[in-house]
Amino acid sequence: MALAPSRQWSLVARPQGEPQPSDVRLDEVDVPDPGPGEVRVRNTWLSVDPYMRGRMDDRPSYVPPFRLEEPMTGGAVGVVELVGDGVEGVSEGDCVLHDRGWRERAVLRADAVRVVDADLAPAQAYLGVLGTTGLTAWVGVLDVAQMREGDVVLVSGAAGAVGSVAGQVARLKGASAVVGTAGGEEKVRWLLDDAGFTRAGDHRSASPADLLRDLLPDGADVYFDNVGGPTLEAALPRMRDHGRVALCGAISGYNATSAPPGPRTLGVAIGKRLSLEGFIVTDHLDRTEEFTREMAGWIARGDVVYRETATEGVESAFDAFRGVLSGANTGKMLVRLDPDL
Repeated sequence: MALAPSRQWSLVARPQGEPQPSDVRLDEVDVPDPGPGEVRVRNTWLSVDPYMRGRMDDRPSYVPPFRLEEPMTGGAVGVVELVGDGVEGVSEGDCVLHDRGWRERAVLRADAVRVVDADLAPAQAYLGVLGTTGLTAWVGVLDVAQMREGDVVLVSGAAGAVGSVAGQVARLKGASAVVGTAGGEEKVRWLLDDAGFTRAGDHRSASPADLLRDLLPDGADVYFDNVGGPTLEAALPRMRDHGRVALCGAISGYNATSAPPGPRTLGVAIGKRLSLEGFIVTDHLDRTEEFTREMAGWIARGDVVYRETATEGVESAFDAFRGVLSGANTGKMLVRLDPDL
């Protein structure tokens, strides 16, 4: 059996508030050859995502928590190095998508990897705009919020991986205006100049109520919420009658040590007859084929643009993760691994 070196991140303590370096450990291990029905993958890109913060806590959620003293997991793409006996449909050299991130190499069941078309888009796009990130935006706008042609659409966290795609989906599906909030003037400028948003504002420049009053003088029909907290509280009074709110994330409270208070403006949902619906992308995987076909066409025609913020090397993954929680990224936050690993 030939062993291959790998480094991998393990969770060693439950964070209290913002994750600290003492909560994780980077280990050096040897990865064996694959057994029957397995493949060994050399990862080339890792995804770090806000939802991973919840997995660091030991509490019930829609995805199980990370186990202490065990490697963390997450989205990754890589190249198949070795194929075990009895494997069909996966070959050495294939580019595959899987969930054994936070490490350089992994052995997986062959049916736990998905071969992707690296000629259709760069491999890392399957962790972002062509992956569950893009699918989250697409189903959130179209299926959950049920956006209609002519709607005014508000997106918070609009320069992030999900928000930036959600706004573009809304534009391409006939929104009369797409309005976004983001952290910093550079992100705002990118939304306006490149991503095709109608209006955008820096949430660091004014209170949420003042910012949304300026951005939405006549209200919104759809709110795609990635932020929660004070922004959600300010958005509800700006909704038009029968407005729809897709609750995708609440990143403003992910590092909170106690439960944040609910929106004090929730009562307006009654008089305005608002619909608020939380959703998880894994409930909508049956939409993957249609989503991929439509999104790939948009990308090929230049109708959808996307940005990536990448750090280098597996050793940078934890800092990249902390960065995505603090808004250090524009678009998708990724970790690029050494191609000569």
